[in-house]
Amino acid sequence: MSENPFRNVLGTPLEPCNPALSAGFYRTGRCETRDGDPGNHSVCAEMTDEFLRFSASRGNELRAPVPQLAFPGLAAGDRWCLCAARWQEALEAGVAPPVVLEATEDIALEVVRMQDLQAHATAGDATDR
Repeated sequence: MSENPFRNVLGTPLEPCNPALSAGFYRTGRCETRDGDPGNHSVCAEMTDEFLRFSASRGNELRAPVPQLAFPGLAAGDRWCLCAARWQEALEAGVAPPVVLEATEDIALEVVRMQDLQAHATAGDATDR
């Protein structure tokens, strides 16, 4: 088995965000990005009702399933890989959801500040859900 080449914001191997829902742009369960991910889906976040309403108000209805994209639809408590720019937008609006640092890829730091991620870190490890 090859080593996981992706690193989290803590500098350690990237942990799964939500393997049960096949989270991530590539549906690997990890918030890993590559050249084909135009949205930088690198922030592992725990959904809140407040954030889901905010996202819908911005035209991204995350609560509705989209089977053709293997997207199950999300509810509060689900962990999902968010675009770093959307998480930053939510932060500025005061509705940023909690993040799982161990499961947030280091490329997120190109868009968001480590201090902000740390201030919104959730307790527990990335495999809790």
